[in-house]
Amino acid sequence: MSRRHPPPEDDDVNAFRQALREAGVRPITTDRADPGRPRRQDTAAAERRAAAVAADNTEAAGSRTSDGRVEPVRPSEALEFALPDLPYRTRSQLKRGRIAWEAGLDLHGHTLDEARRELESFLREATSGRMRCVLVVHGKAWGSTANYPVIKSHVNAWLREWPAVLAFTSARDVDGGTGAVYVLLRRHGQNA
Repeated sequence: MSRRHPPPEDDDVNAFRQALREAGVRPITTDRADPGRPRRQDTAAAERRAAAVAADNTEAAGSRTSDGRVEPVRPSEALEFALPDLPYRTRSQLKRGRIAWEAGLDLHGHTLDEARRELESFLREATSGRMRCVLVVHGKAWGSTANYPVIKSHVNAWLREWPAVLAFTSARDVDGGTGAVYVLLRRHGQNA
C-alpha cells in the first residue's frame, strides 16, 4: 500500500527553484536534442563508398570471399550463423528446416578454388533470382593434406563474409546433416 504525500507548498517550490538558480542551473528552453556541431562531409570517403556499391552490383565484381586461413571445424560439428538483428523466430525456422530451400549446390569433388567459384556464382544467381533459402552441400571429407574438412571449413568462413547471407545453419539429416547448410538470403532491396 502506498501513501500519498501532499503536494509541496509554494514556499518550498520557490526555495528549491531559487537554490537551483544560485547553483547556476538553467532551465531547458527546448525539448529537442542538441546534435552538436554538424559533421563535415568527407567527399573522398563518400566517393569510395559509392564506387564500392557500384562494384558490388556488377556481375564482374570479382571474388567476394577471402582465400586466407580459416578456422578448422570438425566433420560432425554443426555450423550456425545469423546476423544479430535477424528475428529469433526466423532463425529457429531455418534451423528446423521449416523454410523450404529453392535451389541446391553440391560441392563434392571440387578443389578449393573450384568450390569457391561455384559457391560465389551460385549465391549471385540465387540472389538475383530473389531466392529466400538455398542448400549448400559441402560434405565432411578431410583434405588430402589437412586434418580437417577443408571445404566445410572454408564454406563456413565464406558464407559469413557474403553480404547477402542473413543466416546459415547445418541442415536436417534428410538434407545432408552436418555435411550441408541451409542458407537464408537477403532479397535484393530487403533489410532482413
